[in-house]
Formats: sequence, structure tokens, C-alpha cells
Amino acid sequence: MQAPVSRPAPIQPGEDPATARGLMLAIALIAAAGVVVSSVSLFHHFGTSKTSFCNFNESFNCDIVNRSSYSSVLGVPVALIGILGYLLILALTTVYRDKAETPVMLLIASMGGLGFGLYLTYVEKFILQAWCVLCLSSLTLILTTAVLSGFVLKTARDEEI
Repeated sequence: MQAPVSRPAPIQPGEDPATARGLMLAIALIAAAGVVVSSVSLFHHFGTSKTSFCNFNESFNCDIVNRSSYSSVLGVPVALIGILGYLLILALTTVYRDKAETPVMLLIASMGGLGFGLYLTYVEKFILQAWCVLCLSSLTLILTTAVLSGFVLKTARDEEI
């Protein structure tokens, strides 16, 4: 006589805690990449020599953007604000990931960063008329973080039901 084979129960919607953890890990990795991109940008903000790796022509020139009057807010470099924002997101997805309020805080932080990034993109397009590859990379990272944060919040809300 064979022993009955036990099969795992099918996963019900909102029942998979691995989904939220996977999303948090993805956001943490993206935030770490954001810290790197923002750190490179900060290095070039204070640099005195021309940067060749992201200066392709007058339209794509990190130096124009990164050393303009718009590259600081109240004397604080925008790249430093980016580093701090990405570190906050990284902390929320690692150190504080199990707190009940983290999904909401994560969405607020990433949407705030996205709003700031969109404002800076507006400045690039319509005021400076030059694009920064580092800035566009950061915008892509924060956009992805905001979208994934929305999924984290939805997953957390589904688990509560």
C-alpha cells in the first residue's frame, strides 16, 4: 500500500508572502543602483574636468546639466538629494520591510522621488535643452521603484483582506 502523496494547497490570491519579499528585494537592488548612479553624478557635480563618458553632443551633455544652477537646491546638490532618497528607499526595503506602515511609506518616498525627477527632466528639456544620461538613468530607476512600490502596497492590502 502506497502512502498518500501530499500536495501543497493551491496559492490563493494575496496569500503569497514571497511576492512581497521578492518585490522588496527588487526595489532594494534598484535603490542600490540609484545610489551608485547618484554618487557618480555627485562626483561629476564637483568635478572640474569635462566628463567624456556621457557627453555626446550639445543635446546629450551631463556637464551642462550637472553643473547648471539647477543642479543644487538651496545649496544642496541634487545628486546628494538623490543619494539620500535612494538610501531611504533601501532602508525601507531592508531594515524596515516587515513594519506595517512600510508599503505606504515606500510608495510616498518613491512617488516623491519620481515627482522631483520629473521636475528635473522638465528643466532638462525646456530650460537647459540638454539631456543628462545619468539623470535619465536615475529617472528610470525611480519610475520603476514607484511602480513596484505600488505593487507592494497592493500586495500588502490584499494580504490584509
